[in-house]
Amino acid sequence: MWFTYILLCTDGSFYTGSTNNIDKRFKDHLDGHGARYTKSHKPIKIIYKEEYSTKSEALKREAEIKNWPRKKKENLIQ
Repeated sequence: MWFTYILLCTDGSFYTGSTNNIDKRFKDHLDGHGARYTKSHKPIKIIYKEEYSTKSEALKREAEIKNWPRKKKENLIQ
């Protein structure tokens, strides 16, 4: 199972990513071993996630969400 997820960061920004182990990936972000973005924008929590059966589906969805304006991401989270 694969996930596309959105993190809330301490500065109020969002980070969107994908993984096959969401708990481990979040811990990696917290420990500074995640994405470059979350090294300088510390994550607080996972605020949204979707499940997919393949990596390809999760990556496509990640790319789609990353291109959205903030307001559209906020609407998705609610």
